[in-house]
Amino acid sequence: MTTFRTMRSDDIPAGLSLCRAAGWNQLSRDWELFVNVSPAGCRVAIDDSGKVVGTVTTVRYEDRFSWIGMVLVDPDKRRQGIGINLLKESLRILQYENTVKLDATPAGREVYLKLDFRDEYYLSRMHCTSISAKPSNGTSVRLVKEEDLPGIFEYDRKVFGAKRDKVLEWMWKGAPELAYALEKGGKILGYCFCRHGFNHTHIGPVVSRDELIAKQLVSAVLEKCSGKSAIIDAPHRSRAWQSWLEKNGFAEQRPFMRMFLGDNKWPGRPEHQFAILGPEFG
Repeated sequence: MTTFRTMRSDDIPAGLSLCRAAGWNQLSRDWELFVNVSPAGCRVAIDDSGKVVGTVTTVRYEDRFSWIGMVLVDPDKRRQGIGINLLKESLRILQYENTVKLDATPAGREVYLKLDFRDEYYLSRMHCTSISAKPSNGTSVRLVKEEDLPGIFEYDRKVFGAKRDKVLEWMWKGAPELAYALEKGGKILGYCFCRHGFNHTHIGPVVSRDELIAKQLVSAVLEKCSGKSAIIDAPHRSRAWQSWLEKNGFAEQRPFMRMFLGDNKWPGRPEHQFAILGPEFG
């Protein structure tokens, strides 16, 4: 019999083991964030022996919407209903929320449609096995400084649709050498954060006023990460943007569909989001 309980810090090794079994990119630092920002909102599935055999995380972004992620099941325990019960457990946690969001794989989308989730827009997980970037001559982007963070938080809230200052500060602290911004007259016009992973450098979020700035931001990251493996989760907003990523060595690894349950009153400004933070965060 499988039971469920609140995720604790001492469950992180089990979560990492599930990540490695699934080939996912998260590190212990990612799990620590979930436990810290949502201490009552994450669950683990426990089998009869007391072993953690599944996980699900939820994160609330103000009173605007909440996010479901990290639905993982031990490979030896799959097809036993654990995954769908973890999802139902997360929906029980979030039952009083106006809007719940997630990024679904094609197979997952079929399940979520039956639970009344609706499509918002497509994304592609794009992967570059070995970055080979040309020097970004003439670019006006620079590394993010701590004093830039309030301006980035303000701009991001408009684009993402809700405040996520703690998550963004966590991103910056984890890889400040890969955080770039473009500002003019003291105003942030675009920024890009990255995080280190088990398999790849994860680029995103990339938020900017226009595509040209987004290219400059990502070019700076690619130059810094030359020779390394990287992934980026890019919304299907512009074929030109997809083509530019492909010209820089990225290819689609798998598609996602951003979905929502509820009224979606705070969609933000998706046209200014050129890469998301990740399916587990939004």
